[in-house]
Amino acid sequence: MQIHGIIITSHRHSDCVARAVSVDNLVSMQTTSEDGCVKTDIKGNKIRSIIASVDDYLVNLTLAEDLCR
Repeated sequence: MQIHGIIITSHRHSDCVARAVSVDNLVSMQTTSEDGCVKTDIKGNKIRSIIASVDDYLVNLTLAEDLCR
C-alpha cells in the first residue's frame, strides 16, 4: 500500500520555516515554500511510520515558526 499526504501551513516567514524543517526531512519527504505557505509532501508504505514522521514534523514546524519570527 502506498500512502501519500500533503501538509500545507501558512507562515509570515515561510521561506525561513521551510528551510528550517527541511533539514530534518526523511528521504520520503519534500518541503517547499510557496506564496507564504510551507508545503510538505510525505510518502510511505507503513501507516505507523507516516504517523511518526508527521508527529516529528509538526513538532519541528512549531519550533521553526518560533525561531523564524
